[in-house]
Amino acid sequence: MSDVPSLSSPAPRRRRAQGLRVLAGAALVFATLCALPMVAVAIAALSGGTETISHLIETVLWRYTATTLWLVLLVSAGTFALGVGAAWLVTMTRFPGVRLFEIALVLPLAFPAYVLAYAYTHVLDHPGIVQTVLRDLTGWGPRDYWFPDVRSTGGAAAMLILVLYPYVYLLARAAFLQQSATTFLAARALGASAWSAFFKISLPLARPAIAGGVLLAVMETIADFGTVAYFGVQTFATGIYTSWFSLADRAGAAQLALCLLSFALLLAFLERAQRGGAKYHDASRRQQRMEPADLRGMQAVFAAVLCGIPVLLGAVLPVVILFSMGLGSEQNLLSPRYLGFIQNSLTLASVAAVCTVGAAILVGFFQRLSPGRLSHGAGYVARLGYAVPGGVIAVGLLVPFAAFDNALDAFMRARFDISTGLLITGSIWLLVAAYMVRFLAAALGAYEGGQALVPSNMDAAARSLGQTPTGTLRRVHLPILAPSLLTALLIVFVDVMKELPATLIMRPFNYDTLAVQAYRLASDERLEGAAVPSLVIVAIGLMPVILICRQVGRHRHR
Repeated sequence: MSDVPSLSSPAPRRRRAQGLRVLAGAALVFATLCALPMVAVAIAALSGGTETISHLIETVLWRYTATTLWLVLLVSAGTFALGVGAAWLVTMTRFPGVRLFEIALVLPLAFPAYVLAYAYTHVLDHPGIVQTVLRDLTGWGPRDYWFPDVRSTGGAAAMLILVLYPYVYLLARAAFLQQSATTFLAARALGASAWSAFFKISLPLARPAIAGGVLLAVMETIADFGTVAYFGVQTFATGIYTSWFSLADRAGAAQLALCLLSFALLLAFLERAQRGGAKYHDASRRQQRMEPADLRGMQAVFAAVLCGIPVLLGAVLPVVILFSMGLGSEQNLLSPRYLGFIQNSLTLASVAAVCTVGAAILVGFFQRLSPGRLSHGAGYVARLGYAVPGGVIAVGLLVPFAAFDNALDAFMRARFDISTGLLITGSIWLLVAAYMVRFLAAALGAYEGGQALVPSNMDAAARSLGQTPTGTLRRVHLPILAPSLLTALLIVFVDVMKELPATLIMRPFNYDTLAVQAYRLASDERLEGAAVPSLVIVAIGLMPVILICRQVGRHRHR
């Protein structure tokens, strides 16, 4: 007889129950870690007293609110126009270079917005080459002409639009590819022009996907710190950092963080609601593929120019500017100091990527093996981190762990006359925990996308052979999910490389990264020096973008 244990025997059932308890415990731990910053911020804000919030209302709160909302409106409109327009052109038309543009339009996603801010400030500011040439050609003095100020809310919005429109482009393009030509052609047959059919048929059908992309861009906007801080734009993100460090007002920082957290969670709810309704454009099973229209002459030139402008401004020009700036800088990438920055960045990003993807595997696998309120609740809470800005997460983790460290130190001093100092606060592991909270949703998305390709009968076959949940994960799921896990690792790795506010607030003493070095040099107006670490960040950021481009090409609708 076979030595395979029977499912009815108690040993396999006991091992399976133990495995599920371990998965449940791990998933609850990670969900609790993700919820901790939000709970801590709320408690710290509510315990700050009415004097602090009254002072904030009288001084900066309304200015922060107005500036943040204005920035959100500008970025929403800009990413919608660029993303939807480019997606429609490369999906529904054919013109010279369209295959190149459908991939190149994703490239700006590799750039942090603050890197673009450094590059364009160098050429557009008063001493920059553009205004210098303008004065030389016209003979004007500094006060004889008007030139748009790049260090403004509009300038910050432009930088964010150029790096965030790919969110809208990717989702809108996927929605357009899935649409049937039936309704569009019916509108044309009834006398509607191509523009009218687009606005009345295609655009409303793709609305959920487009809204999801715009909301993702908006959440990145409210989380941005490097761009608005460099341009001197006063938003909630800069206010939190100023209150925490410059003014040492912990209660004020917590209350500002609570305001920003409330707005972010509202956006997360809207994004989830939009994503939940994103299937109605594909309701019909009788679909006819949309045949792209061939553009010729000036129409083709116009389409190529429209698709080329965001690629030129969001990727090509910044690289050229940063490279020329870096050549004239005193920064040496091979110096021990810079090698230390690179090592710190790679260490943080690698450790955070492995820990975050590991947490995503445990949470996602628990949801698959034991679907129910507990597992889905843990997964939902674990996803909330992507809606919480890095500054809010930093404040939310520092408040409880600093209190724990101080309490432990006081206890050890009183009982044993020993000072333990700060064991957790200011450590690399608390910073890694902040990254995990921030980017666990991205890792979960990549993992679950691959997990959907594993049929459920494989799990049943593994159980029938006596495999525990851990054995099923190790021997069945992980080998199949290797490409998805690699993608998740690269995405989290590069996101950590670009993350600035949490790193600035929580990094260990004298533990600077490439992002921190770029921000510090730019803050000192040493833009040529800031170009060097910025270029390294961008070079590393191109890896996941290349993977996304491969996916775009693989799923091209022919």
